Amino acid sequence: MNSSQTPVSRGAAVWSLVGLVLLTINLRAAITGISPVLGDLRDAFGLSGAEVGVLTTLPVLCLGLFAAVAPVAARRFGAEVAIAGSLVMITLGIVLRVVQSPVSLFVGTVLAGAGIAMGNVLMPAVIKRAFPSRVGSLTGLAMMLMAASGAVAAGLAVPLSEAGDWRLALAVWAVPSLVAVLVWGPLALRGRRAPTAPVSAPRAEGSLLRSPTAWFVAAFMGLASLMFYVLMSWLPEIMQDAGYPPAAAGMMVSTMMIVGIPLGFLVPVFAARIRDQRPLVVAVVATMVVGLTGLLLAPSAGWTWVLVLGTGTGSAFPLAYTLLSLRSPSPSVAASLSGMAQTGGYLLAAAGPFAVGVLHGATGGWNVPIVLLLALVVPEALFGLLAARPGFVRPSRPQPPLVEAKALTAPVSARAR
Repeated sequence: MNSSQTPVSRGAAVWSLVGLVLLTINLRAAITGISPVLGDLRDAFGLSGAEVGVLTTLPVLCLGLFAAVAPVAARRFGAEVAIAGSLVMITLGIVLRVVQSPVSLFVGTVLAGAGIAMGNVLMPAVIKRAFPSRVGSLTGLAMMLMAASGAVAAGLAVPLSEAGDWRLALAVWAVPSLVAVLVWGPLALRGRRAPTAPVSAPRAEGSLLRSPTAWFVAAFMGLASLMFYVLMSWLPEIMQDAGYPPAAAGMMVSTMMIVGIPLGFLVPVFAARIRDQRPLVVAVVATMVVGLTGLLLAPSAGWTWVLVLGTGTGSAFPLAYTLLSLRSPSPSVAASLSGMAQTGGYLLAAAGPFAVGVLHGATGGWNVPIVLLLALVVPEALFGLLAARPGFVRPSRPQPPLVEAKALTAPVSARAR
């Protein structure tokens, strides 16, 4: 993977593909596997409602904060080394979380979240560099594997906890991350000095901070992520309070994510084939309104609303992710937009689980938090419709130095003659 221009042997390509698959399946499990056992963690560590809210918020907050670190680390050490390091962080974070100490629980969560954030950002660069002719299919495969691993982790959390305890439910995911570290070690040694141009946009492209469309895409991605992480974090508690047993409540989160597995592939393919993606935004928003309203008014029909919400959340993020490419006129702008959207979007999303936890603790019920989610559907729809309009983001180009400007203007008149 040293360069997209360098021929790669079949064995090296297979090893890279194995590394990509292992990286992908470790980018969700450490997050989704914790929500079904929140009650056990609260009892084991004596956590307050606010502390549980912080625990559910930390992983998403890390996705935003450390997304900005990933390109810097890749430029400094190479993408492969940065990814290997991110997997080491995930492994150590998972191990720390099972230590009988509240400090280790929170530090381990931050460490695992930071590793996941870095892997999240660097994964598209790995695909572009190692498999430049299969970017579309491997990106779709990666998104499906991410959704599948998240669903498996959520679905197995309660059964593993009942078979052993909450430590087993969390610690088991250190195994695939450790295997991934062993696979990425040789890749890191081989590519430690490789350039990482796909990760960061050249300065010549200018800034996206003054592009309204870039902010619309970031806001839509953030609100779509907020909805997903709130439901992933609190849906088991909501369903248990509605009368469902813990195992069934945990399986509901898994089912919600399973519904999104095929959508993770189908939505990007369909979105890329149409010029205007606004009808897809309308469909996503309508689905979320139906699911959240049902959860508010008839929680006893929980399985129905889980399927509806799985369709909505499973379509929203792939659509937002696809807009990163569709709204970008060049690969370097797409990389810049991706970094901006993931940093800003995940920081916005991080407020969701914490706010819902605080509201639940203050009101003693779930009606107010669900009404808040319904209210947030309005800006999600607005920003989504603005982001989905045909067109490209327009980076603001930096002003050249005066000496360069003079040097550039002279040849223009000469060429005109």
